[in-house]
Amino acid sequence: MKKILRVNMTDRSYKFEDVPEAYRTLGGRGLTSTIVYDEVTPTVNPLGPYNKLVFAPGIVTGTAASTSGRISAGAKSPLTGGIKESNAGSQFPQDLARMGLHAIIVEGYPQDDKYWIMYVKWDKAAGMPKIDFLPADAYVGRGLYDVFPELFEQFGEKVSIAGTGMAGERRYLNSGIVYNDIDGRPSRYSGRGGLGAVMASKGLKFIVTDRAGSPAVPLADKAIFEEGRKKLVDALRSHPITKPGGGLNTLGTAVLVNIINEAGGFPTRNFREGQFEGAANISGEMMAQYVKERGGGRMGHPCHPGCIIQCSNIIPKEDGSELVSVIEYETTWAFGANCGIDSLDVIGELTRMTNDFGMDTIEMGGTIAVAMEAGLAKFGDGKRAIELMEEVGKGTPLGRLLGNGATLAGKALGVIRVPSVKGQNMPAYEPRAIKGIGVTYATSPMGADHTAGYTIAPENLSSGGQSDPLSVEGKADLSRAFQEATAFIDSTGHCLFIAFAILDIPSGFEGVMQECNGVLGTNWTTDDATKYGIEVLKKERAFNFGAGLSEKDDRLPEFMSYEKLPPHNVTFDIPDEELDSVFGKM
Repeated sequence: MKKILRVNMTDRSYKFEDVPEAYRTLGGRGLTSTIVYDEVTPTVNPLGPYNKLVFAPGIVTGTAASTSGRISAGAKSPLTGGIKESNAGSQFPQDLARMGLHAIIVEGYPQDDKYWIMYVKWDKAAGMPKIDFLPADAYVGRGLYDVFPELFEQFGEKVSIAGTGMAGERRYLNSGIVYNDIDGRPSRYSGRGGLGAVMASKGLKFIVTDRAGSPAVPLADKAIFEEGRKKLVDALRSHPITKPGGGLNTLGTAVLVNIINEAGGFPTRNFREGQFEGAANISGEMMAQYVKERGGGRMGHPCHPGCIIQCSNIIPKEDGSELVSVIEYETTWAFGANCGIDSLDVIGELTRMTNDFGMDTIEMGGTIAVAMEAGLAKFGDGKRAIELMEEVGKGTPLGRLLGNGATLAGKALGVIRVPSVKGQNMPAYEPRAIKGIGVTYATSPMGADHTAGYTIAPENLSSGGQSDPLSVEGKADLSRAFQEATAFIDSTGHCLFIAFAILDIPSGFEGVMQECNGVLGTNWTTDDATKYGIEVLKKERAFNFGAGLSEKDDRLPEFMSYEKLPPHNVTFDIPDEELDSVFGKM
């Protein structure tokens, strides 16, 4: 029977609780947001004693369902001041699910400055996990690339790790929660929203899980589950974007670089322009060329066991040794076009440093671009960008400023052009040129976040999209529909990239619902996915309003309303009333 593990870091006590009936069908984002909504007062200090950090695997995570190794981490965000769910793929949530943990709730506040490792090991004799707390002194103040091999040496090669780095220890608002990839690297992140600082504020440095000997996740109806699993696999293997040898598999997420650049929606030099002259040099095609010509490296690398899309990568140095894993589309944009840098080697080094410190690459790239806007570096100066990152790693006064994200840095440096919403920097799609994603940036409870309602596919006319990206018509409805669907997908434990297949291939969507029914014993149809998503969004919105946010925070930066974006020479002109209508109909 599933349990909730509640941990109080004040005295490092813990208890296993039965799962309330109201939580039984919740997983992933649906569960983290519900627990935060139910248990955290919206006005608390995010880094104080009354915030709570919640980890929850998805509904089908830990089963044989493909691409389902996703973890949701949730809390009140120190970056946005509102609710936050940050999602990542790794073996860690699969371990939690296999050990029967519906969620981990971390609460309380340490009485000293010590950090701890929580070791969660399956006790076969007892038929439940055993919890131990061990000092983390040896790992404090060090880079994660040095620390992770030592953790595996201490606990064994097959454990999984969730943790916070130096950025979290310093309470940087741009600090993430790191997980190991399938090869043990500290490269998978619940990166957005500053949740690494929340974890560190609890005195919790790492959670190490060892599921060896644990049973399989129980299925309420194995036949229905298997039928659904096969439908989804068939859809993923037939869709041109997700199939083996498809765009994501061969070129990674950076397959989008040239596509979005050609569409004029690739933010360049801190969102001054929509096209980058050096885009080809930082694209997925160039990454594949690096792998082929330099030797070493790999395209088509999975972020967690059981993924058949395999959109990750390992990028080699010129001599064939490893530079970094992974350079995502968002990362190559953030440190690349957004900073005017067209060198994958520089982008790779900046990515490695960000991973090592325990930070989000989107926010960090955005912050360096704001620093360039302020004159601390010239756009395109990769050497100086690395020097700024070194300041962040050293924790100098300038480094601490930059470690707290683009919004805070912009205020301190007197920069007007700060492309953020609710304190969170925008990702790699220009909202003036792709207006539906702009609506998502503005209205999502999570702050500027493309994954909250990914309208790019229907808005990308060059690849068969049906909605003119420059038009204001219908964008509120489009964003709402995608935000509702996303809240459900984030709750299943599936990777968001299944959306390409399940929204185009109805049988794939049916398969996801059957998987959930097979695990839960429910009778959900595809209509229930929308209902589920709406309920999650309602709770997230209610929390944010309780925290002091309002419709006035559902807006893009003012400069986007009057600065025309080349090459289309357009502004973001969706009326405020239209933005308010996204959730006004709920």
